[in-house]
Amino acid sequence: MLDAGFLLLAAARFKGREREGDGMGGTANDAPTAKDEWRHHWPVVVTSFMGYSFLGLVTFSFSVFIEPLSREFGWSRTFLSSGYSLSTLLSALLSPLFGMALDRWGPRRLALPGIFSATGIIAAFSLISGAAWQWYMLWALYSVFSVASKQTTWVAALTRRFELGRGLAIGMASTGGALTQVVVPPLTVVLISAVGWRLTYVVLAFAWGTVTFLCAWLFLHDRRPRPRKASVVAPAHGSPPTRDHSAEPVIVLQGLTIAEAWRSRALWSIAISTVLVLGITVGFAIHQVPILRGVGMSNAEAAMLVGIAGVSGLCGQLMTGALLDRFNPNWVGGITLAGAAASFGALLSQGLSLTVIFMAMLVNGYTQGAKSQICSYLTARHAGGRSFGAIFGFMNSMMGAGASIGPLLAGLAYDVSGAYTPYLIGCAIGCAIASALLISLPATPSWSRKATPDEAIRA
Repeated sequence: MLDAGFLLLAAARFKGREREGDGMGGTANDAPTAKDEWRHHWPVVVTSFMGYSFLGLVTFSFSVFIEPLSREFGWSRTFLSSGYSLSTLLSALLSPLFGMALDRWGPRRLALPGIFSATGIIAAFSLISGAAWQWYMLWALYSVFSVASKQTTWVAALTRRFELGRGLAIGMASTGGALTQVVVPPLTVVLISAVGWRLTYVVLAFAWGTVTFLCAWLFLHDRRPRPRKASVVAPAHGSPPTRDHSAEPVIVLQGLTIAEAWRSRALWSIAISTVLVLGITVGFAIHQVPILRGVGMSNAEAAMLVGIAGVSGLCGQLMTGALLDRFNPNWVGGITLAGAAASFGALLSQGLSLTVIFMAMLVNGYTQGAKSQICSYLTARHAGGRSFGAIFGFMNSMMGAGASIGPLLAGLAYDVSGAYTPYLIGCAIGCAIASALLISLPATPSWSRKATPDEAIRA
């Protein structure tokens, strides 16, 4: 009750501030600052934080459900994994279409039914009776409805409200996924032991889904680029009253059209860099324990280093957000990926000391935390807000493609050569290419601006 009361009170204050400002953190007459943006729109960051957390619920709990499901139904690990792979593939295909819908209807109208439906589908996994078609049907339904609560929605919501503090806002929100990664696996283990895997699906679904839906319902309001209600002015001498459209200027979302985005060298450079880095880091994350074993680490040491990399990833999300707001984002992204290339190169050497491996994992973990944030920020800066949903939906598809290919390439490299050395060489080269692509990007344009009175009238 106290949590619900706090959310309602915060929602009331938030709506008041939304009415006071111009949608970008300032008033109609004052230039907004990063502090203004945070003061007015912090509830949107909280909502996006919960959105990222809800997005990671199925991903980070999946491995814990493998053993009880396999034991009860006799399903192989390959069959169980195929459902998740199907969902990832469908989500990647649907992301561009969803992005165009996001540009048309805004985050709120899509996120609320998406969160509600995804919550019900996750809970419906508890009803599986052992038929293969049920497994695939639920994963297919989840991919369709959960796409409305994926990264594109939350980045679009933050991009519409934050300009000067956008990097830190995206970084703070994305830590919701890191929270889920830390909390959900052990919580799932405890719940399965206490109430069984069926009820665990229900508890997790409604625990995360209810809070996320409530935050979105209270704080996620679509502020489309439209003028406010014009003030009525009554002139002297009995003339009919007129509407002063210039009294309250508006923010008009500027940016590339979809056709212009297809021809943008900057966006293609970001997309190629994203595919390379996602494939590399996800592949490394899946195989990192055997890779560390190959350079002489014990299981206990490898587990410790993986945990350290996870903490470094959380720091990467926060620190990269602050750096992107303060320095040239092209160089921030390029230097981050150059460090990742160096970390993979370090793991190629034989007889490494624990200190060198520790530093390599620290840098690699930082990159894993910052990779999607760099893509989100640079896409928003180079594409603008006009067609951001569709453009970032395509980027999301590229992320899905990279994430699905990377683990397969790592496994293939090991199966063919008997070691991960070819894969690590490819990782170092790929990160170096991705770094060069980001450093060579043109200067990021500034899209947001005040509308002229004529534009306000036309809008």
